[in-house]
Amino acid sequence: MKWTHLKDISTKTTSICCWGIVGCLLAVTSLLNATPVSAATPDDGSVLPFPPPAMESVVKPRLQDSTMQWPAQPQRLPKDAPNILIILLDDVGFGVPDTFGGEVHMPTLTKLASEGIRFNRFHTTAICSPTRAALLTGRNHTRVGSGTIAERAVAFDGFTGVMPKEGATVAETLRHYGYATSAYGKWHNTPATETTAIGPKDRWPNGYGFDYFYGFLAGETSQYEPRLIENHQAIEPPHDPKYHLTEDMANKALAWLDDKRSYAPEKPFLMYWAPGAVHGPHHIFPEWADKYKGKFDDGWDAYRERVHKRQIEMGIIPPGTKLTPRDKTMQAWAEIPENQRAFQIRGMELFAGFVEHTDAQIGRLVDGLEQRGMRENTIIFYIVGDNGSSAEGQQGSISELLAQNNIANTVDQQLAALEKLGGLKALGGPATDNMYHAGWAWAGCTPFRSTKLVAAHFGGTRNPLVISWPKRIKPDKAVRSQFAHCVDVAPTIYDILKITPPKVVNGFEQMKFDGHSFAATFEKADSPESNTEQFFDNNGSRAIYKDGWMACAFGPFYPWNTPLSLPLISKWDSATDEWELYNVKEDFSQAENLAAKHPEKLAELKKRFLEVAEENKDLPIGAGNWLRLRPQDRVATPYRKWAFTANTRRMPEFTAPGLGRESNFVELDLECDGNDSGVLYALGGSGGGLVLYMDKGHLVYLYNMMIIEQYEARTSKPLAAGKHKITVDTTIAKPGALAEVVLTVDGAEAAKVTVKRTVPAAFTASESLDIGCDLGSTVSTRYFDRRPFAFTGKIENVAVNLK
Repeated sequence: MKWTHLKDISTKTTSICCWGIVGCLLAVTSLLNATPVSAATPDDGSVLPFPPPAMESVVKPRLQDSTMQWPAQPQRLPKDAPNILIILLDDVGFGVPDTFGGEVHMPTLTKLASEGIRFNRFHTTAICSPTRAALLTGRNHTRVGSGTIAERAVAFDGFTGVMPKEGATVAETLRHYGYATSAYGKWHNTPATETTAIGPKDRWPNGYGFDYFYGFLAGETSQYEPRLIENHQAIEPPHDPKYHLTEDMANKALAWLDDKRSYAPEKPFLMYWAPGAVHGPHHIFPEWADKYKGKFDDGWDAYRERVHKRQIEMGIIPPGTKLTPRDKTMQAWAEIPENQRAFQIRGMELFAGFVEHTDAQIGRLVDGLEQRGMRENTIIFYIVGDNGSSAEGQQGSISELLAQNNIANTVDQQLAALEKLGGLKALGGPATDNMYHAGWAWAGCTPFRSTKLVAAHFGGTRNPLVISWPKRIKPDKAVRSQFAHCVDVAPTIYDILKITPPKVVNGFEQMKFDGHSFAATFEKADSPESNTEQFFDNNGSRAIYKDGWMACAFGPFYPWNTPLSLPLISKWDSATDEWELYNVKEDFSQAENLAAKHPEKLAELKKRFLEVAEENKDLPIGAGNWLRLRPQDRVATPYRKWAFTANTRRMPEFTAPGLGRESNFVELDLECDGNDSGVLYALGGSGGGLVLYMDKGHLVYLYNMMIIEQYEARTSKPLAAGKHKITVDTTIAKPGALAEVVLTVDGAEAAKVTVKRTVPAAFTASESLDIGCDLGSTVSTRYFDRRPFAFTGKIENVAVNLK
């Protein structure tokens, strides 16, 4: 603290001299008379002697006349700096919202569009983590290490899953300028090996500029039993049948706004609200899905016809825009057997209900801003999807990671497994990780030809955007058709705040921006396009946009048909890909391939793509596919041995020992009373996992192979009261192969089971290894009503060794 004593220099000098004389006199007096001198310690830690009563009259008037002045707080923002709310939905395509001609009711999006402006040429990267990294930093996804999702990170520069500090997020920058910052929901930009309780945590949301975070770090989670993080701590949601994560997020955001208003009323805020909705699993209460009963009974081909017509009538897409055809590798609705149609229809009803429910929670948030008097000067970016709708459900799935693991299955197998869970009414609930048929995702991307994970076509990369800012943006029905990309959002924010982005943030020299401000479109619907060149790449599907032209190559991966893709990837050479060419200023849906008509333009753009790809650390092309061929190269911790205690909880699957995918030996020391129950250890959740538990003294091992297959070993007799050593010996020859599992109790074989096939990559995206209970989604439905099913005996220790 800086102390200023008196009003003018001469008096101040006198004061300092007087204090020096008084100090000397006091010191002499103290030595001669042994009279103690009292002292006080100011805030800066210095010690100032107080004079004895006789000297008080000399000093007191001077203290009363003096003033203390704190340094003025620097004002780095304009006085009317707006609040900023960025809403980012997950896996919603261009043809979903009724605001843009789709058939899913989104009244909040429509309200904001009527109060602001709509964009029909806004783009993403075709996949989760990369879009989020580009959005938050203003840099191309590979430039900031996010060429693929965090869990598929590989050791190539643009694909490490690490966002460098040289590419500061908009939250980091605005926080320094005086903003209060918060983030909610899905993060998905922390390396998968850094999400444990001991971190490191500098790459968690708080380390990227957010004062407050409430959500989950992985790419998806259960909406009923989410793996929640609040700032740096893992927390558990309530076991409440009415709980839903998206509703919880809205509650937390509103509570934070109240705190901000109370504690920092003059600070503007930046809020990043990115729900897990509507990424799989499509978890939603049945009453929301029931709103759509009968609306999709004629299938996805008919849906596309209706939506395409409506989009033209509404002026969302230009007149003459062609409806692109269905890929020959995707099923037509007419090919779906009659006995499977109810399953496929219910999948779309659940998705639609999930979307509408999410929009309703955003409505609560917007209403909350209005009730708090904050709405007028809040700019809202409502981005409908971090990519197009997701085809990862393949032919419809009750456990969506079946496709991620490339585990062969049939719809009949899924239906048979579903019957054991209660039939169609179980879909959308906590017992399944359901995803709809890829045909619905294709329909949700109308009028485009592809889906999420395809960067070559707009179905994967073109998403609706609505911006509303009552104080500055006048409502305008004219659709903005300038080419824009998620990298443009951060520069747009800096532009409206009149901020020159700093060259150094937190000591790190900053890399160049790839985005361009499109703030000019706020006032003029026909303002010039600011982003005239943009590159795309995801899993080898790639494109480059330049001055109205787009060259692209589909690549070897078909998101809606993983079994078809793997042999193609294994033989793929990017240099032999066939490229397409489109004039996208005239051809909104990429319907007419002009490669044969303009070979010189195609050659020019292909050459430019390689230059931009190299500059953006995008080489080798297709690096995102590496783990599809070599899952053993996944990012992982280096350990081969672990010693766990009874209190080990929430160890994310990507940092835990691979109990379900590689050979291992588990040894437990425990004590029981002969009738104990509860989980000894569990890895994964209802969509897939394994668990060792006791049920009234009986030892039970279950391998839940993505719901469709269940393998169980159970001891014939309960364990006697006392101490026991239990071992679980698992032998798996290679990823995906069968497993031989043998249980012993005190050295004697007690039970065994053959698991006919195993999960090669991961059971889940966000579930964990828990000792002594099963937190989150339960591996077995048998103890769902008793969750977290804590062990009633005593676990001394658990040792795990990978063989």
